[in-house]
Amino acid sequence: VQLVESGGGAVQTGGSLRLSCAASGITFDAYGIGWFRQIPGKEREGLSMIDTSDGRTYYADSAKGRFIISVNNAKDTLDLQMDNLKPDDSGVYRCAAECRRRPQYYNHNYYGSGGCDYWGQGTQVTVSS
Repeated sequence: VQLVESGGGAVQTGGSLRLSCAASGITFDAYGIGWFRQIPGKEREGLSMIDTSDGRTYYADSAKGRFIISVNNAKDTLDLQMDNLKPDDSGVYRCAAECRRRPQYYNHNYYGSGGCDYWGQGTQVTVSS
């Protein structure tokens, strides 16, 4: 099983990025699938999660109104569209699959590993002011 993220980079405040997570060895159809952000010295933040049982999406307060999570069925990727980026959004973004913690936990603020079985290595996002 392998998850590989792409799409990170350096942008200025207000810019946009679209992250993608390609999976091999699994399909995005079990438990939750989502995106986390890791900042050095801070606990891993759950940004957004899709409940694969019903397709509902959940967002951290920091992501609401700016980020959109989706599955691209044609490409078999999990995507995260990020708009109006801020310097505080800088960090390593990692996708995760088969996350067993209830997706509702991601509706406001969730910090932790989410009980996820599979992780990507991450892609760096840097937002400059």
